[in-house]
Amino acid sequence: MKLPRICLLALGGIFYSALNFNLFAQTPFQFPTANHALYEVGNELKFFAPTAPDKPWTTGSFGCVRSDGWQMHEGLDILHLHTDRAGEPTDPVMATADGTVMYVNNKASLSNYGRYIVIRHVIEGIEIYSLYAHLSMASVTAGQTVRAGQVIAIMGRTSNTSERIDKNRAHVHFELNVLVNDNYAAWFKRNSAGERNDHGEWNGQNLDGLDVREILLGEHNPVKPFSLLTFLRSQNELCRVLVRATNFPYLKRYAALVLKNPKADKEGIAGYEIALNYNAVPFALMPRAASEIKGAAKFQLLSVNEAEYHAHPCRRLVIQHGSRWELTEKGQRELEMITY
Repeated sequence: MKLPRICLLALGGIFYSALNFNLFAQTPFQFPTANHALYEVGNELKFFAPTAPDKPWTTGSFGCVRSDGWQMHEGLDILHLHTDRAGEPTDPVMATADGTVMYVNNKASLSNYGRYIVIRHVIEGIEIYSLYAHLSMASVTAGQTVRAGQVIAIMGRTSNTSERIDKNRAHVHFELNVLVNDNYAAWFKRNSAGERNDHGEWNGQNLDGLDVREILLGEHNPVKPFSLLTFLRSQNELCRVLVRATNFPYLKRYAALVLKNPKADKEGIAGYEIALNYNAVPFALMPRAASEIKGAAKFQLLSVNEAEYHAHPCRRLVIQHGSRWELTEKGQRELEMITY
């Protein structure tokens, strides 16, 4: 069951005027390499790097595209265009938009991403974090301001996985994400005893990916201007949950996704009803008064879009027992992380 889209957009109109930004920013995101074959219908294998020669191009795309639909891939694997005499990729990797470098991991052995960079962007008042992975070298440092199209790295094949990325599928793994929680490092230390977190707030688990392919294709649409905020507000709902939490960083960082509720304004906020897409991105947050909340549980699953679940089950946020749906341990963990 979905929050009515017309309602979301109507309520959201308050934020358009309040934030005073250009709604239809022209092509806010650029390709991170010179490979633009995404726009060439039928030439997907020139753009995407599939996981193996016998696998479809979709395995290099975003979503539940691996392990028969049960493994999430949160970005695009964009194939190299150029190599040196040894067959190593030499493509420059560029910033997708103006922003600030937040993190550079130069120790490839510490992440499945290998060497990677995270950059913060503000588009239409929304904070979005781009990530560029498997780099051979980075040419920027944390805190540095970059411009769209500026070279920030050279493509590579770095990773900490047992099998190295083959030369023929060398690529940059490219993500556009929301940041889940400013307090991720503290939450991880409290909830993952004995496990390492080498990247602080810039651990990949704290970055929930958006479908970059849809964004880039949306920007290329000559008929309908692309809006990142509209794209976020229009996500398909996997489930709706009620959280008994009233003060967590996501509310402030993504205030444009918080809806108005006169009853909660009048009586006080006792929790939030949150719509999540299948990758656990909160895209609509409705404050609720105590009189609107039933039960005392910290997290309540209110509804599940069964069609969306069956189409995209890989995050395993919910599970069905007979006719009843429940949050899984992974679903509850995600909500703990969001609201910590």
